[in-house]
Amino acid sequence: MKCIIDSDNGNISIDNEVIAKYAGSAAVECFGVVGMASVNVKDGLVKLLKKDNIAHGVNVVLEDTGKLIINLHIIVAYGVSISAVADNLISNVRYKVEEFTGLDVDKVNVLVEGVRVTD
Repeated sequence: MKCIIDSDNGNISIDNEVIAKYAGSAAVECFGVVGMASVNVKDGLVKLLKKDNIAHGVNVVLEDTGKLIINLHIIVAYGVSISAVADNLISNVRYKVEEFTGLDVDKVNVLVEGVRVTD
């Protein structure tokens, strides 16, 4: 699916995969986030994704209203406040995606899939 933006000079088409990669990159920059998670629904397994597969932990949905909903599957560091990390993550991803795309972000849902002890 693609997001289409109408401008005075024509139409701009942005693939959801591009937005997912950008949102995933913005997410892993946040304090307390170890990385993005890939969830295998069939087996119930959670896997930490490498940087080249970061978009698999992000789901982007374009609503009929033209706003985005972003679902982030993350793994947090042990010992951090999950609510503080989630609040920071939501505001950071929302701001960066809105600045990058020019589209409004309606919701950023954070799904904590695991906790990992970091060195």
